[in-house]
Amino acid sequence: MNANEREVMMTANHSATAGLEQKRHGLYGRLRSIGRLMVAYSGGTDSAYLAYAAHEVLGNEMLAVIADSPSLARADLKSAIDFAASCAIPLRIIPTNELADPDYVRNEADRCFHCKDELFRAMATIEEFSSVAYGMNLDDIADFRPGQKAAQQHKVYAPLAEAGLTKSEIRQLAREAGLSVWDRPAAACLSSRIAYGLPVTQETLQRIESGESLLSSIGFRQFRVRHHGEMVRIEIARSEMERLFSLAVFDELSAAFKRLGYKFVTLDLEGFRSGSMNSLLPASAIGTVTQTTAR
Repeated sequence: MNANEREVMMTANHSATAGLEQKRHGLYGRLRSIGRLMVAYSGGTDSAYLAYAAHEVLGNEMLAVIADSPSLARADLKSAIDFAASCAIPLRIIPTNELADPDYVRNEADRCFHCKDELFRAMATIEEFSSVAYGMNLDDIADFRPGQKAAQQHKVYAPLAEAGLTKSEIRQLAREAGLSVWDRPAAACLSSRIAYGLPVTQETLQRIESGESLLSSIGFRQFRVRHHGEMVRIEIARSEMERLFSLAVFDELSAAFKRLGYKFVTLDLEGFRSGSMNSLLPASAIGTVTQTTAR
């Protein structure tokens, strides 16, 4: 843990003992002290609540910025735009092109660093604002998230973590505020579905997006389509798995994913796990990412 992480952790640990309303006041106070800023916005619960809170405090002195990236599903982009509009949150959509970066396309353990680096560089071109915040929460600090290193290098604020807010607390605050995103399933970029070492390509991203759109249309809420070359590994939340167990559903999924180009269609019996691809990384790779991206 480097100095920036320790500082955030110390602030968060102090805040963690506070009641939820006190944490909310702490968040609002921190946003007020930062002043005019942009929020790196994805439409997920964390960044959506942060954008909402920043707008509550700063009004039009804030701007939510979302990257129109090949790794962002079109349905997620639309949901993010719709939410911002429903709350009258100022929003700007900026194009990013991670696929032009060979370091990103190689899809090694530090892929997320290169993605966030591209995002924060693009946001830095918006001259009307000099400060940026993003939706890291207290739970994220201990997780393997190379993008946090990019945030530190670009001096991006993490007000939710500073306020000591966990994922479940952010959901609760969003629910109390009447925000539709309060129970939105955890999401990540489409590139996170590709096994490390396999290149990130437009074709593969579109294949994954089509597969996940199919699962959504069937009625599943929490799932991932994991790409392992010729094989696809489908993760479904264990609470929803029972709906899968019919030959008719098996046949439907098998045929649909083979149409997408997969030769082998598999179901992961452990169910949905956020970040399950990280289990393929040796500890040495995680350590190397931590060291190199911290420089």
